[in-house]
Amino acid sequence: MDTRFDELLDFPCFQTFKVMGIAHDDLPTHVVGCLQEHAPGDYSPTVKPSTKGNYHSVSVSVRVTSKTHMETIYKELAKLELVRVVL
Repeated sequence: MDTRFDELLDFPCFQTFKVMGIAHDDLPTHVVGCLQEHAPGDYSPTVKPSTKGNYHSVSVSVRVTSKTHMETIYKELAKLELVRVVL
């Protein structure tokens, strides 16, 4: 992943990750579990269903410490089975 996060952000900072995935009760749990591995903290995800209810959007604010840290979180969240897109 070749990003310009280091040019655009001053680290450490808080970044909101929006994870869109299959509408399943376990989606927020899997997202928070992944975040706990890479950025331990006390998370309160916000979950919003899509119009048709097939997908859920999970938003979580995370303290990231570097460009590499942020890229790692994006990659690891994208690996989750229920996840379709990470913004």
